[in-house]
Amino acid sequence: MNFELPKLPYALDALSPYLGEKTLEFHYGKHHNAYVNNLTGLVRGTKFENAKLEQIIKEAEGGIYNNGAQVWNHTFYFFGFSPDGKREPLGEMADAINKSFGSFDQFKEKFSKAAATLFGSGWVWLVKKDNSSLEIIQESNAGNPLRSGLKPILTCDVWEHAYYLDYQNRRPDYINAFWNILDWDVISSRF
Repeated sequence: MNFELPKLPYALDALSPYLGEKTLEFHYGKHHNAYVNNLTGLVRGTKFENAKLEQIIKEAEGGIYNNGAQVWNHTFYFFGFSPDGKREPLGEMADAINKSFGSFDQFKEKFSKAAATLFGSGWVWLVKKDNSSLEIIQESNAGNPLRSGLKPILTCDVWEHAYYLDYQNRRPDYINAFWNILDWDVISSRF
């Protein structure tokens, strides 16, 4: 199977000034695309040659897992953004956040802290557990909550390549900007 880089639902400059065009050119166009190309080459002749990304995440190890998870993670991340989407959750999603975290502001504070304090590179996730409650988890490197049987709802990429061109080493500034490009209609549909 040849994996393909999915086309973004917005232009590369659409998320400015929060994420600049150069950042998306490199992060999406180079990093994300490299994971897609690497995965395509790695799965040839293996039991994962015709597998979906979710199967790769749940079953693979080493390079196949790392590249497969990074393809899935980046796609999930980029498709949670919109230049003009809803900036706060409504309805069932808002109720679940309020129930699990007290309020949307408290959720943002806890999620932002988890993103700022993840050591090294990785991902911070909002996940839905089997009992429909929500939890914030940190995953290092290519970590993906599907591997633990959790349902991803939202993620923040805290690898430096996600923000360095716009924010250099100021991860908290990137995290603050992140809230301005989320599309809660898309995120709520994942709930």
